[in-house]
Amino acid sequence: MTTPLDDKTRALILATVPVLKQHGVNLTKEMYKRLLSDPEIRDLFNLSHQRDGEQPKALFYAVLAYAEHINDLGALGVMVERIAEKHVGLNILPQHYPYVGKALLGAIKHVLGDAVTPEIYEAWEKAYWFLADLLINREEQIYVDHEKTHGGWRGWRPLRVRSRHTETQDIVSFELVAADGGPIAKHRAGQYLSFKLDVPEHGGQRRNYSISSVPGADHYRITVRLVEGGVVSPWLHKSVHEGDTLQVANPAGDFFLAETHSGPVVLLTAGIGITPALSMQAALAQAGHGHSVRFVHGSHTSEAIPFLHHLKEQAEKGHMQADFFVSHGGVHASHTGKGITWHEGRIHPQWLRETLDRKATYYICGPIPFMRDMIHTLREEKLPVEQIRYEFFGSASDPELVL
Repeated sequence: MTTPLDDKTRALILATVPVLKQHGVNLTKEMYKRLLSDPEIRDLFNLSHQRDGEQPKALFYAVLAYAEHINDLGALGVMVERIAEKHVGLNILPQHYPYVGKALLGAIKHVLGDAVTPEIYEAWEKAYWFLADLLINREEQIYVDHEKTHGGWRGWRPLRVRSRHTETQDIVSFELVAADGGPIAKHRAGQYLSFKLDVPEHGGQRRNYSISSVPGADHYRITVRLVEGGVVSPWLHKSVHEGDTLQVANPAGDFFLAETHSGPVVLLTAGIGITPALSMQAALAQAGHGHSVRFVHGSHTSEAIPFLHHLKEQAEKGHMQADFFVSHGGVHASHTGKGITWHEGRIHPQWLRETLDRKATYYICGPIPFMRDMIHTLREEKLPVEQIRYEFFGSASDPELVL
């Protein structure tokens, strides 16, 4: 059992909050500089989030939140659970934590300079290992749960590409089955798969992709948008074909559909954030959800919406009501139908206010600016926090989203 932090340690950590804010993301940039100098550790990270600055920002807000809430760590429960799930997806192990601790403590001493007395250094060392022990213990529980689940596994497992399908001009889906022909674990609608990939000329890469298929199917489906100038998505689009195998971790993630719903559900997405909502909608339809399901999605054009024909069928069958927003171009006549309303422009906070269902649980996924607008609007409308659930792709660089 993890030993609680003593009063003196917590007081010293809290006292460093102003200087942490002063130096900001420079602290975590220095930490990653140290951490990524080791090839064994570097391969565990999505390096594209280093180049765009998102990962250092996200980590800084997490470190700051930890320091600010050191006397009330229960407030960080959601953040800790999300980190643990991400770590399990990437197969982070106890032996990796000393590397992270050394890099973080070295960065604190280097960046904060004379503000770091021996007492403060010792306090941060204790605080780091307190949090590390919490994560290590929680991650071990998740690993064990995965192993005990029918079809589940620990570590990396080869999955074979059974088929691939072009959904739109820049979106491709891959159906994955166990290479050994065995069963696969039933995922929770909304969860993702983590991949350990070896991309020619780029070496080891780690990526997470939401599962877009219905839970309980004989396969997983991921739906990947091509990112121009990216590393992994162009390789998947151009070089991964039927019969190829990929190294995959057990489904993970803390963003998933509740086991039972006693009220309406709103799936609120934009761009490729539609992928976990596809799994959620399929699960609700499969379960015969007796309450209303509203599928709200924003896209550049109607042609850019993957699985539009399927969603149209679901609306026509009465499994959901759909609102599609397109910011460019019109809507082809074949895309209209019963249960679907098309809107010009983006999903606007005012529209969300006007259509707010206070009994509904909102599941939100998409680009960070979109999510920030939607989440802030729902909070301003005083919707209970347990009715606002969200997932972000990559590293959230907004402090409120990190928490």
